[in-house]
Amino acid sequence: MFSFFKKKPQDLQLLQRTVTGLLGKKPKNLTLYQLAFKHSSVSKDSNERLEFLGDAILGAVVADYLFKKFPYKDEGFLTEIRSRIVKRESLNSLALKLGLDKIIVFQKGNNSQKSIYGNALEAFIGAIYLDLGYKACFHFIISNMISPYIDLKETIENNRNFKSMLIEWAQKNEQSINFKIIHEEGLNHNKEFTSQVVLGGKALTTGKGFSKKKAEQAAAEKTCIDLGIIQEQ
Repeated sequence: MFSFFKKKPQDLQLLQRTVTGLLGKKPKNLTLYQLAFKHSSVSKDSNERLEFLGDAILGAVVADYLFKKFPYKDEGFLTEIRSRIVKRESLNSLALKLGLDKIIVFQKGNNSQKSIYGNALEAFIGAIYLDLGYKACFHFIISNMISPYIDLKETIENNRNFKSMLIEWAQKNEQSINFKIIHEEGLNHNKEFTSQVVLGGKALTTGKGFSKKKAEQAAAEKTCIDLGIIQEQ
């Protein structure tokens, strides 16, 4: 399990080639990108502050993009679609597709391995912002992340609230329903939660997510499949 993760020195030539390839130009300040891919498990001087900044910039760029893409949609729609695009699972997958796993430096055995790639992607965006500005961030996010890898039509069509569907089913069938967080793993913003559905007093399926809401949705989706409310895709 995760046996390929290991602590390794940072390969600066590989780092520069990767960053240059993704940006289409040489970075002005390579030190920022060195920091962006340095996890807290290997250094106190880590990418966490850049991750904080990158998270905010990513949210702003996606909001900007969706606001212009869907001029007649309301705030609730825009918020939900943005949330689906920037969710931790999506960012982890995007980071791998971009090849960031090859340049991240971290120590095997830390508690945030499941979110390390998405966190590094956010830190990378923070580094781009400080190095090249907002326009460069916007271009990178739209051209390298959303356009090639995010299917907006599919994202919108799959925008189903499984928790609400399950609660509605329980009410129709006169059964009590609760969602319990039964486990938390990791530290601070890297926490992964496990939620369990309790239907009619009986503990059923569990689901995991990097927020309580996402864990509840994952657990609700599994229960909806088990009860035949929806079909497994």
